[in-house]
Formats: sequence, structure tokens, C-alpha cells
Amino acid sequence: MHAIRLHAFGPAENLTYERTEDPVPGPGQVRIAVRAAGVHLLDTALREGHQGPLPQPTVLPTIPGREVAGTVESLGEGVDSAWLGKRVVAHLGFAPGGYAELAVTDADRLHEIPGTLDFAQAVAMIGTGRTAMGIVQFAELGPDSVVVIPAAAGGIGTLLVQYAKNAGATVIGLAGGPSKTARVRAGGADLAVDYTDSSWPRKVRAHLGGRPATVVFDGVGGDIARESVALLDENGRHIVFGWSGEGIHDGRPYLVEGVSEQVLGPVMARKAGGPHPLRTLEERALAEAAAGRLTPAVQRFPLAEAAAAHHALETRGTTGKVVLEP
Repeated sequence: MHAIRLHAFGPAENLTYERTEDPVPGPGQVRIAVRAAGVHLLDTALREGHQGPLPQPTVLPTIPGREVAGTVESLGEGVDSAWLGKRVVAHLGFAPGGYAELAVTDADRLHEIPGTLDFAQAVAMIGTGRTAMGIVQFAELGPDSVVVIPAAAGGIGTLLVQYAKNAGATVIGLAGGPSKTARVRAGGADLAVDYTDSSWPRKVRAHLGGRPATVVFDGVGGDIARESVALLDENGRHIVFGWSGEGIHDGRPYLVEGVSEQVLGPVMARKAGGPHPLRTLEERALAEAAAGRLTPAVQRFPLAEAAAAHHALETRGTTGKVVLEP
């Protein structure tokens, strides 16, 4: 098979497209003919050699990627034969191997793809969609809600805009540049503003006519988060799920005591509850997409151009979820 391999930590150019051995499914596993592989901002930090949340250091050489969608083409011992030939999507967990034509994972990680979704949409929902479903647990949105969403043109931001509008909320989407704000506006936001224009908070206040924000969904941090929190009323909530604007591996979130709540990782899982909370969130995300309530924005790159995809993601040159297609 062909795959993207990383032999040395460093810049995006260290990702190389090459031929390697086909993976073999072990007991309880399946092999997927990959049609779409998700690219996450965390992948860029791991590529540089930063540990991130992984329990073990990355061992080189490696095939990056932890989100795949495709067709089951081979079964390991003990796997139900009904899976063979099914269109599936899976989050590989801490195991890498997604940036490839073939990937192996445990059968209990599989979800059958609803017929209404293509492979790229499904892979967007299994990772980005899962996170979005985890985030919205922390805000009871309704017609009285005024929601501010930084990075609203991104993969998560796009879904948060749609979810908030479906709940009847007034939605303010922030994005960098006119092309991205146009996408946010087309995605349903009541107001889309360019956060590279220093006057953006004034524009938001003018649009709201003195009405304060009630929720900020913040995955950016820094000055954008600070200005967004300043729009909140005294009982508002600052829900923090990242700080990409500060650097994923060495940045810090902007937090205000009594207002801010970090919801990543175990906090999100505990809120979902049940014996398999992340799977619960995955199921919710896929169901929302299958019903047409959430439509992920996807930016596609050929698998061989993974380095270009990483570079675009790192320089904020992407909109929606970045997906590699073999």
C-alpha cells in the first residue's frame, strides 16, 4: 500500500508519501480500505515531536492519523463476518496509522456509515463531530442564548454555529478574513465578523444593541478570547476547548475565575457518561449528520499531499475539517 510516513520529527515536509507493507488485522480487528483520513491540529504537534495527550511517546517511523473512513476488506479472527464490505468510520484512539490506503483497527471501534453521508463527511463527524457534541453538553442553548464562536469557519466552529442556530440561539461567528467570514455567514451565523479587524468587538456590540452574550465557545485563546469574554453578561459562560491561537503544544488558555470552564479530555467524557462515553459522543455526532441537522465543512487533499495539508492547517489556510483522500 501507499502511506504517509514520518521518519524524523520536524516540519511538514518531513511527511513522505511512500510504499510500505500492508497491515494485517489481528484477532478482533478489521482492515479498512481507507477512502478518507482525518487531519487534526494535534497531528501537527506530534509531527514536530511534542507529546500532546498521548500516553506513550511517538515511535518513529510512524504513519500518522487517527480518524479513518472506508470499506471493511479483511477480517481478523473472531470478527463477525457481517462487517465485511460495510462502509465504516472509526476513531483509532491512540494508535496511529490513518494516513494510508489501508488501516487496521479493533472491530468494536467501528460505526457503519449512514447512507446519507460520504466518507469525508463521516470521518469529519467521528473526530471533529465527536468533540463538538462533547462541547455543547456544557451549554443549555435556547432562543434566549447569544453565542460567540471564535474560529467559526473551522471544523468544530462550523458545527457549533449550526448546533446553536438549531437551538434557536443568536450566533456571532468570528473568522479571519473576508472569505472565511463569508463562509460563516453562509453557514447560518446571524453576524460574521473578521477578528483581524481590531474593531470587531464594537461591531458585535452594535449588532446586539446592548444585549450581552451568554456563551463563548472558545478554541482559540489569546486576545480573541479576552475580547470575547468581555462581551459576556455577568452570568455568562466561557467554555474552553482549546487555545490554537497560542500554539497547541506550549500555549495556555485564557481563563477567568468563575466564568471559564475547560472541557477537554476526561471532563468531556465524564459529562457524556456511560461505560463508553466517547463512543456515545461519536454516535450522537453521526446521528446529527445523518438527520441533516449538522453538515460538516470539509477541505479535501490527496493523500500524497499530506505535507501541504499540514502546512495549510498550521498557517490557518483551511476551512472546515481537513481530510486526506487516497
